[in-house]
Amino acid sequence: MEILPISEIKIDVSKVKAIDAIMESTFRLITYSRQHKADDLLNAYLASTANLKQLLSIKNAQMEAQTADEAASYLVSLNETLRTVIKEIENQVDFHNEVQLFQLFRSVSPESHRNHPNNYRQTSVQIGSFICPDAREIPALVSQLFFNLNQIENPIIRAIYFHHELIRIHPFVDGNGRTTRIAKNWTLMYHLYPPIFIRDNSEKSEYIKTLSNSFKALEAHPKKWNDSLKQFFMQEIKRIQDNALIIHNSVKQLGQERN
Repeated sequence: MEILPISEIKIDVSKVKAIDAIMESTFRLITYSRQHKADDLLNAYLASTANLKQLLSIKNAQMEAQTADEAASYLVSLNETLRTVIKEIENQVDFHNEVQLFQLFRSVSPESHRNHPNNYRQTSVQIGSFICPDAREIPALVSQLFFNLNQIENPIIRAIYFHHELIRIHPFVDGNGRTTRIAKNWTLMYHLYPPIFIRDNSEKSEYIKTLSNSFKALEAHPKKWNDSLKQFFMQEIKRIQDNALIIHNSVKQLGQERN
């Protein structure tokens, strides 16, 4: 396997700018609204974000679990991991290295970590028809991924790129999805964007299908941008935009009610 070069990323920048415009508008309301005290608007923003983070945990658990008991168990680990991530963000720490990746893996998938402490997988893995890279390739691939990651300026593109490529590498025996999604959302939340989560089974199926098609296309034409890869990026961007609008509208409504 070869990591997708960042020079191959071809995204309509206007879609990302639309999210920035929503978030900037929200912060203007928080800072300048005459219909609210700044604390009121800030509290509304934080409450909306907190609700999204709670839903993020629930949806991540549902994505991974096969039974209700598994989902409940995953939810405990996911909430604990989110609390850790939020603490890091409060301390001005962004997600950017392998040490943090292992910290997330250890926290979000404790059973797998106990079985394989601080190690990448040593076995073969297949996702549908896609055969993940040989275990011997993983350390070099992950290192290359982080090198590329830190060359991407825009945090939205950086987060989505990381998600796509780490799932394709599938570095751990178990817990890859949970670890990857939390890492992606660490980057987004650090830069004051709302987190991404899968809302329902239909969206879950779409997500899996798009990733699978992108992986197949990259097998046929390594290191080349493809339509399914573009579709994955656009789906993720749309999820961020939807959640940004939820936050903006809740903040705006408070101002209208007091006007």
